[in-house]
Amino acid sequence: MINKLRRFSNSKLAMVVVGIIIVPFVFWGMGSVFSGGNTNNVAKINNEPISTKDFINHINQSRLTNEIIRENLDKNILEQILNDLVSEKLLEMEIENLDATISEKALVNKIKSNVNFLDDTKKFSRTKYEKYLLQNNISAPNFETRLKKLELKKKLFMYISGGIKSPQFLKNKFYISEQKKVEIDYFDLNLVYDNVVTSSDIDKFIKENEELLKEDFIDFSYTKITPKDLIEINEFNDEFFKKIDEIENSILNDNGINEIKKKYSLKVDSYSKFKINDDSNDVLKTIYTNRAGDKVQLIDKNEYYLLYEIFNINKISPAKTDEKFIKMVKNAVLLKKKYKLHEELYKKIEEKKLSNDEFIKIGKNNEIIETTTIENINDSNIFDTESVKLIYSLPKESFSLITGKNNKVYLSKIKNINFNNLDINDIKNEDYLTKTNKSIINDIQSSYNNSLNSRYKVRVFKETMDRVKNYFR
Repeated sequence: MINKLRRFSNSKLAMVVVGIIIVPFVFWGMGSVFSGGNTNNVAKINNEPISTKDFINHINQSRLTNEIIRENLDKNILEQILNDLVSEKLLEMEIENLDATISEKALVNKIKSNVNFLDDTKKFSRTKYEKYLLQNNISAPNFETRLKKLELKKKLFMYISGGIKSPQFLKNKFYISEQKKVEIDYFDLNLVYDNVVTSSDIDKFIKENEELLKEDFIDFSYTKITPKDLIEINEFNDEFFKKIDEIENSILNDNGINEIKKKYSLKVDSYSKFKINDDSNDVLKTIYTNRAGDKVQLIDKNEYYLLYEIFNINKISPAKTDEKFIKMVKNAVLLKKKYKLHEELYKKIEEKKLSNDEFIKIGKNNEIIETTTIENINDSNIFDTESVKLIYSLPKESFSLITGKNNKVYLSKIKNINFNNLDINDIKNEDYLTKTNKSIINDIQSSYNNSLNSRYKVRVFKETMDRVKNYFR
């Protein structure tokens, strides 16, 4: 969330280091470590304090506005920013423990080789470098400090996962998991749903959902206020807006529309037991949509001001003679039946109680059952991507509920799985070397996280965090 909100972003490799290696540790470490009694520090890593000043500086560097932070306080935005800061501190402590360094010469070469700072002759351009700093509002020392930290993070990453080369059998395993051909039997559940809705089904649904089905019918009065109505000319001038301010003050003083109408000689229209429909104009739609707000409202509609007062909201059950309402209820009953069937099938699949005989029976004794072969894990010609991934994670003879185009739901059974081994000379070898290396690195990083958990103790001081929150409220 933080990285989406802030405009400044580090390189992808830095995000991998922070996101994969450190952040999981921080979230684990902060789960139950809130404590009080420290007013100057917001957190501690072992005996290393993170002061309130450090935290505020980090918030400022995140380039999040006070408004964004205020709007997201209840979504734990400050805790996430603190996670970010703790992650950075942990990285620095790990780098320091490993005694990792980068020379000034190497740093200069890194800057001079950056493609963003090269001219047409592929040589370093001081002008481009300084222009970049100005555009991004970064001083040269700050940029070079950030670059140094980034390079040290890369060194840490290489220390953790350097030298990884996966064996052929592991590449073959990944290859088979993605390139195997899966033959499945399946059928569209639209062909087996109970589509009969009786009058008793309708009555039962209405009774069970009586309150939810009630509709709002409102009593209200409104007027459209133009300069012509208040100052007798068609000009939005200071005099007109002064009158509008007076009306707003009247509303704040609990004056109703009838009192305002008398004072300014306004023409008012009134409605009783009104409900929005397809023919309702913009004014009526606005009033009905905002019916849950204050009873008297004044809304700027650009060409005029809309003043209205809602006197009463009546919740009334629609009549059973209302064809539109009955159609809606029928659709709801059908939807409920579909969900019930899905739920029953899912439960049977989870509990391994769905048999092949029942699969055939539900499929109308093979009448609607089709067979297809999914060519690889990226084959989404019939079923969506997530459904294909689910199928590829299951063994032969497995049942599953899957989805396809137009939100169709299918019941399927894996009939057969065929595969070839990855040839050592196949061009795909390099792709699967990368994928398997990544898997091994993730396992190593998971072990590294466990090591961090045992070596670093993170404490967050709740009272200090509350004070920081109050500052932004």
